[in-house]
Amino acid sequence: MPTKPARHAGQVRIIGGEHRRRLLHFPDLPGLRPTPDRVRETLFNWLGQDLAGMSCLDAFAGSGALGFEAASRHAARVVMLESSHAACEALRQNRDLLKAGCVEIRQTEALGWMRSTPERFDIIFLDPPFASGLHEQALALALGLLKPAGWIYLEQADRIVPPEGFIIHREGRAGQSRFALLRRS
Repeated sequence: MPTKPARHAGQVRIIGGEHRRRLLHFPDLPGLRPTPDRVRETLFNWLGQDLAGMSCLDAFAGSGALGFEAASRHAARVVMLESSHAACEALRQNRDLLKAGCVEIRQTEALGWMRSTPERFDIIFLDPPFASGLHEQALALALGLLKPAGWIYLEQADRIVPPEGFIIHREGRAGQSRFALLRRS
């Protein structure tokens, strides 16, 4: 009797929006761990299914799962930051496959880019590799890039404590990951 194939490493499925069910490929790199389907579904239920007119920053893009989900839901602009050349190449191929013209891919170190940009965003996705120790620095920088009514999505292994002036709007846990949607208090 044939069995259903297991989800293959190096693949992520868009779960909603215009590109729903599209399968994207990414390289097998250390620390690259896409946000699971169930967590992405929860996050975009919190944010809403229509992101028209919004600008998003996917600061540690990796597979691009979060940024491509935003693009699939009609975000006006999605900036993906990724330091790995191989991951950036896969992001570009996936952007072209989806014909997602709103997606900008920048091969750069996220913290340095965040320190130097004057840009502001409606939604910032922060999911650095768990072992990197970059969560606190990334969150501190993201605060300055957020528009007044914006949202920060944070995913990490440790309990999430909102910075001063922010509250946890919603939070959850899946396996080793804790995730939260933050907004100004």
